[in-house]
Amino acid sequence: MDVIGNLNRLEEHIAVAARRAGRNPGEIKLVAVTKTVPVEIIREALACGANRLGENRVQEFLSKYQKLPPSVEWHMIGHLQTNKVNKIIGKVNLIHSLDRWALAEELHQAATEVGKVVKVLVQVNVAGEKSKYGLAPSETVDFITSTADLAGLSVEGLMTIAPWSANPEEVRPVFRQLKEIARKVEDKVTGSRMDYLSMGMSGDWEVAVEEGANILRIGTAIFGERDR
Repeated sequence: MDVIGNLNRLEEHIAVAARRAGRNPGEIKLVAVTKTVPVEIIREALACGANRLGENRVQEFLSKYQKLPPSVEWHMIGHLQTNKVNKIIGKVNLIHSLDRWALAEELHQAATEVGKVVKVLVQVNVAGEKSKYGLAPSETVDFITSTADLAGLSVEGLMTIAPWSANPEEVRPVFRQLKEIARKVEDKVTGSRMDYLSMGMSGDWEVAVEEGANILRIGTAIFGERDR
């Protein structure tokens, strides 16, 4: 597995796609998704500068957190259970998957108890897929408005997962709608910060960049196919 070669090619392609869309490549953050990837392979990615790592499951994250350098910028990108919140507060830089009010309250409480503010993205189920988590687009503004009362939370933007498609053009409307939702939040929620749009994975990241993504969550294109 040529992790270094894959990363170098991917970063070059991201830069080309960004420039083609009239964007600055430097504003796009690559999160290397390390689900099921052995630590020794992750170290190869770290050695060539891929310092943002994304994990889906808390238990796997904690195991890797103990074995990898403290300089790693960790992102929790999977569905988060409320009973596991305390295990990751202070360890992850950004949680991408705030998808319900009970989780918002739990994150706020856990963060304030240790004198921290946890940075989060609100997950929006733009396509309305029953198999995916996330708020409905119509709920997003009111939800983010309500989080203003939770001092332990800082909502930094939005995240979505597009439906799988062999043709990335088919999911372009999903990414475009997430950007429109972010604009609506900024217009209607006083003091809101929609700094990040986390959208785009190995099969559709190029379209996501064209539609405004500034965080890409990419695993397969770096580490190859893995067991689900």
